[in-house]
Amino acid sequence: MSIRVCIADDHLLILSAVRRALEAAEGIEVVGTTQRGDEVAALVEQQRPDLVLLDHRMPGADGIECLKLIRARHPEIKVVMLSASEDSAQISEALSAGASAYIGKRINPDDLASTLRQVVAGVVYQAPAPDIEIEHDFERPAPAAASCDLTDRELTMLDAISRGLSTKMISRELWISEKTVKFHLTNIYRKLGVHNRTGAMRYAYEHGLVAAAAPPRAELVAVSG
Repeated sequence: MSIRVCIADDHLLILSAVRRALEAAEGIEVVGTTQRGDEVAALVEQQRPDLVLLDHRMPGADGIECLKLIRARHPEIKVVMLSASEDSAQISEALSAGASAYIGKRINPDDLASTLRQVVAGVVYQAPAPDIEIEHDFERPAPAAASCDLTDRELTMLDAISRGLSTKMISRELWISEKTVKFHLTNIYRKLGVHNRTGAMRYAYEHGLVAAAAPPRAELVAVSG
């Protein structure tokens, strides 16, 4: 069954780009959009989506107002904030108000659908990429991982190849495109100073990076009921 999504963003360019990215993804249906905050409540009432993607600043009503209203009227609907701001106070405010996640607009479009699926499922299976701002309770990477400057997403990729997964299998497991997988693998090889998967796997085992690449599942910030 498809995940029904409503999108609210006052920037038409962003709204159109997000809609295209989600409509191109399997298992997601965009059922409504608006550029005004004061139209969000009516849109949600009409469409009853599984998830609402909200911009933080919109005319008529800001994203936090919309978030609180949705949470009060429809606690079963997940709400994700999508914002250009990465201010920690703003992120905390949104999560405290009941947002399931807070995503920066620098997110790779290929990763957006995957992130929303994880939100609807209530868990994330790997740490988000550095340009996806989601609060979680993962421990920070082990010192060995930090020393080679691998991101959490790259550590997840490293764990996947250490388990013998192909590019296609990694793509399916993490709900991202094969092109994105190859991009991350190229960065891993460069940072580790190796030329292929075999070299990366050897480096991972010798430096204890494989254990760091597989953090336990962690629930997203709890949605108040």
